[in-house]
Amino acid sequence: MLSEYSNLSTDGDESSSYAENTEDDTEDDVFFQLSGGAVEDGVGNRGRLVTINQYAQDVVDFSSQYGSDTSISYTAYNVTGKPSKYPDYGDFPETFAFRTYGPWWKLAPSAQRDFSTRNVSDGIPVDDYILLRFEELVYPESINIFETYNPGGLVRIWAHTEEWVCLWDVCEADESCLVVERNKARVFSPRLKQCPQPTRYIRLEFNHFHLQYSTQLDAVLLIGQKFVPCGNLRGKQQLISLVEKGPIQKKLELERFRPVPAANREEILQDFLRNGLDEFVRGLNQQQSSTESESDGHSKPSNVETSSVVTVLTLDQLPYEILFNVMSFLDLKSLYRCGRVCRTFNQIVAVNSLLYAEINLKPYWNSVSTTLLESLKKRCAYTKKLDLSWCGSFNKLTATDFKEFLAICGSNLTHLRLDSCKFLSTGSCLEAIGSHCFENLRELTLQNYHPEVEDFSGLYYFRNLERLDLNRTIINTDALLIVLARNEHLRHLNLAFCSMDVNMDDIALQISKYNRQLISLDMWKSHSLTCLGLEALSKCTLLEEVDFGWCLREEPSPGESIRLLVQSCPRLRKLFLAAIRGLTDRDLEVIANSCENLEQLDLMGIMGISTEMCYRILCRCRKLKLLDLSFCDNLDNLQIALWRDCFDVAIKRSFVDFAAARGSEF
Repeated sequence: MLSEYSNLSTDGDESSSYAENTEDDTEDDVFFQLSGGAVEDGVGNRGRLVTINQYAQDVVDFSSQYGSDTSISYTAYNVTGKPSKYPDYGDFPETFAFRTYGPWWKLAPSAQRDFSTRNVSDGIPVDDYILLRFEELVYPESINIFETYNPGGLVRIWAHTEEWVCLWDVCEADESCLVVERNKARVFSPRLKQCPQPTRYIRLEFNHFHLQYSTQLDAVLLIGQKFVPCGNLRGKQQLISLVEKGPIQKKLELERFRPVPAANREEILQDFLRNGLDEFVRGLNQQQSSTESESDGHSKPSNVETSSVVTVLTLDQLPYEILFNVMSFLDLKSLYRCGRVCRTFNQIVAVNSLLYAEINLKPYWNSVSTTLLESLKKRCAYTKKLDLSWCGSFNKLTATDFKEFLAICGSNLTHLRLDSCKFLSTGSCLEAIGSHCFENLRELTLQNYHPEVEDFSGLYYFRNLERLDLNRTIINTDALLIVLARNEHLRHLNLAFCSMDVNMDDIALQISKYNRQLISLDMWKSHSLTCLGLEALSKCTLLEEVDFGWCLREEPSPGESIRLLVQSCPRLRKLFLAAIRGLTDRDLEVIANSCENLEQLDLMGIMGISTEMCYRILCRCRKLKLLDLSFCDNLDNLQIALWRDCFDVAIKRSFVDFAAARGSEF
């Protein structure tokens, strides 16, 4: 019953009130309560505003998840419907968890540097997101997020109407939102900004850098208002939307949904650039004048009045090189704004393609559209690095737009990142990437790429790839074998969550033959990898990072192949072996003796290891910074608690005993 949570206190707002369902409990999770007096819609129907409480009905999109698509554990779809675990606190497979946490992935050898670091949106950067759909269109009043493990990662909430509207930003929130009670589940309900239009799409954005372990969500409840005719107050199917600019909407605008008028930021910026830069130039002229007078070698008496003529430069008179150098420090949004200040600025920012050598549109995912890409085509003749990740939602970009852009600006690209780009699924975009970018491209990331037609021939063009990211991407074995054979300089390869029909043993054998210069390899949850493939990978002796988490599940004795790999790769800095349950102390001893450079080690879920051997690893691997021992049942929790005081290592321990969750440590 929804009423069971009616008295829960929330963070950052007053206590939420939930409407109790007065109909049959077998109805789905949408509930109503009356609010306000009778009003009319645009066609004369009388009704009332109702408050609708609805849980997320569907997951539209997400950037990452810990679970695989073939499982129900830790997947994004666990966030739909009513909470299943709240108010319990702990590591529950029935909830939704992102793949990464903390700073560790950004410190690994495979870490990617952001393009054009000045092109970063204001506020805290975003690591992951999830986009949810609700059944009914409402004006959001509050959003309750049920966080059951490591809360505090949420940094932004968006709603999609005709455009994206930011409802909440942690940078603008009061201090109460920043206070997180450790080891306790919570319902987080921040105070939202007004939304000018009704919505059914809510996007939650997260930053994991400060989190000790993965954050987990149990449910999301959206509370909002909608108009219901008088005769159908209880009939959910009869709900109608507000008529645009009708009496109801006008009433809402007058009473509580009136948007707060904002200052004209463009005019303020232009005035600042005109007046502020002129003042700067005057200061330079005055400084130059005083310097010249001092260089004469004659000091003037203080009581003697002097007069000097100072030549004041205008913007048009500044050397082009100085203006260009100033512009080179601006982000993309500021460059476009400067182009509207004056003709001189426009001639620089709209014509000189050298200002656009690196384009990072990921921070601007909410405003990237066909119009912007059309504009960039005129400016990106020399662009080498382009990041379009997360862009193009709700058809703001199409496959045609992207292909036309590549036809003009793709030949010089060396780095192309297209993670979670929905427009790639249609229109043979992969073929366009291959035909236009094959000569210079060194990096290609295609996370969450699910094409409607499985045609991977576009990848066959490439010969010089150094990084290929196919995380949660649909691809087949034959296509991947061809790509590996043609790109012998590959350094970083991500095949996590790849298609179930990819034979990872065949892939490993191909890597051992053509790609022995690999530095990082991610095969997370590749169920077809066996000891045969692992032994083949031991020939890649330059490896610094490997992730075989949840692999080798069918192998009774994977230890021999693990030992061979570890002994053959002395440069290993990151070694993830989560849930390879056949490993023993004998295998860990080889790790302790061979991996003097090891910084991150994941042994989560390995039952056959002892406390003594883990202690030996801590003593011998002096560079170790992260050690995950979650769900290793045979370890002594008291000893682990003492290790935290003795070693400068982040030791992770998830909750095993759910009943004792509230009193446990990470």
